[in-house]
Amino acid sequence: MKHWIKNRKESEIGMISAILCALIWGVLPMYWKSLQSIDPLLLMFYRLLLACALVFVINLFIYKWEGILGPLKVKGAIRTFVLAGLAISINWSLYIWMINSDLIIQTSIGYYIEPLVISILGILFFHEKLIRHQLIAFLLACLGVGIMIFSFGGLPVLSILLSLTFGTYAAIKKKLQAKALLALFYETVFLVPVILPIVLYLEFTGRGAFSQGTPSQLGLLFLSGL
Repeated sequence: MKHWIKNRKESEIGMISAILCALIWGVLPMYWKSLQSIDPLLLMFYRLLLACALVFVINLFIYKWEGILGPLKVKGAIRTFVLAGLAISINWSLYIWMINSDLIIQTSIGYYIEPLVISILGILFFHEKLIRHQLIAFLLACLGVGIMIFSFGGLPVLSILLSLTFGTYAAIKKKLQAKALLALFYETVFLVPVILPIVLYLEFTGRGAFSQGTPSQLGLLFLSGL
C-alpha cells in the first residue's frame, strides 16, 4: 500500500513538473527573442555561467559542502555529468539560435517530438512498459506529430536534432540518479573552465554581450541563469 501511494505521488509530481516545463518553454521564446541583438552562442554561455553560479549558492545553502561533493563519489559520475552538460548545451544553443532566427514553429515541432523520443528511449534502453491507455496516448501523439510534420511541408531536420539532443540528455540523466540542483551544478561546472575565458576574451575585445546589448537587455540577460 505504501509503495502504491509513493508511486502515485511520484507520478503526480512528475505530471505537474512536465506541465510546468511545457508552460515555461511556451513563454521562453519571448524572453530569448527580446535578446535577439546578442549572439545566440554568447547567450548560451552566459546562461550556463550564471546557472552554475546560482545553483552552487543554492546547493551550498541546502546540502553544504558534504552534499555537493557526494555525487562525485559515484563511479563514472564526472564522465556522465560532462556528457549530460554537453548534450543540454548543444540543445539549448540550437534552441536559442532557432528562436532568434525566426524558426519558432520548427522549435515547437521539436518540443512536440521530444517527449516521443524520450518515451522510445525509455522503452528501448530502460525496459519501461506502456500500459494500454499510455500506448493509446503515445500512438495518438505520434499521429498528431505526423500530421504536424506533413503540414510543415518538409522534413524539419532542426526540430529532429532538437528533440534528439534533449532525448539524449534525458537518457544520460536517467543513468545517473542525482538531486536535480546538484546534477545541474555538475552539468555546468565542468564546462565553466572552457566557456569563462571565451566570454572574458569577447567582452574585453568589444565583441561580448556588453557591446551588443542595451542596458535593459543586459538586465534580462543576467536573469538567464535563473
